[in-house]
This record gives sequence, structure tokens and C-alpha cells, in this order.
Amino acid sequence: MTDSTALAAAVFAAVFIALYIAHSVGDHWVQTSCQAATKGQPGWTGRLACGRHILGLTITKAIVLTPVLLVLNLPVTVLGVTVGLTLDAASHYWADRRTTLRRLAHHCGKGEFYFLGMPDHPAHPTTAEGTYAPTLGTGAYALDQSWHILWLGIAALLIAAL
Repeated sequence: MTDSTALAAAVFAAVFIALYIAHSVGDHWVQTSCQAATKGQPGWTGRLACGRHILGLTITKAIVLTPVLLVLNLPVTVLGVTVGLTLDAASHYWADRRTTLRRLAHHCGKGEFYFLGMPDHPAHPTTAEGTYAPTLGTGAYALDQSWHILWLGIAALLIAAL
């Protein structure tokens, strides 16, 4: 492994970790309840809510990434950071409109898994009385988060490489 390859790998790792941390904070702490509830709705109500979520999420990623780049003196370019964050934002918006990710899950044979943990699934969680028991652990959430992590990796790779 050459020194330049090792440096690129270190940049990728540091950037990915920063983006992963920022993603978790932005997706769970920065996103408002209103954005979470309406970002998947059809029409402009959903589009605007999703757009506001993505704006807050991307700002969070920039805020977390900046000190990592500066403190570690990582050799990245404005182009790389811009392309990486823009592609990540676009992929996040695409998935968070919900119908898109649900269609992809169905197309890939993950349709039943998508509904796991939701009232629509035949094996949904129930209370002792037999009514639906809401849970944070759904197939839709797992597929959503794994989609986002995939694109965080792609964004980190672009930031390290460009």
C-alpha cells in the first residue's frame, strides 16, 4: 500500500465516521416531529417537509464534518465535499419520500420485510389485549437506515477521492 493510498483510506474512514455520527443526530435529533410525520405525504406538503428535513440534515453533516476535516488536517477539496454531501442529500430525499423506498423494497423481494413491525404485517407486534403495539423496530426503518448508510459510504468515498 502506498502512502497516498493509505492517506485516502484514512480520509475515507474519518469522513465516513463523521457523516455517520451526523446522520444519526440529524435524522433523530434535528428532524422535527412534523417533518417526520409529513415528509412522505403526497404533493407539496410532503415535498417541502422532506426538503426541510434534508436541509437540516445536510447542515448537521457539514457542522460535524468541518472540525474533523480541520483538526485532522484532511486533504479534501471543496468539490469533493460538495459532490459528496449533495449526492447524499439527494439519495436521502429520494428514500424519505417513502413511496420510492417501498417500491424498491417490493421490487427487490423485500416487500414483506418492509412492513415487518407495522399494523399491516400479519405478524405485527401486539399488546396483551391483542391490539397493535407500536414499535421503533420496523422493516421500513431498517431498510431506510441501511439505504442511508450505503450512501454515506459513497459520499465519504467521493469526498476522499475527488
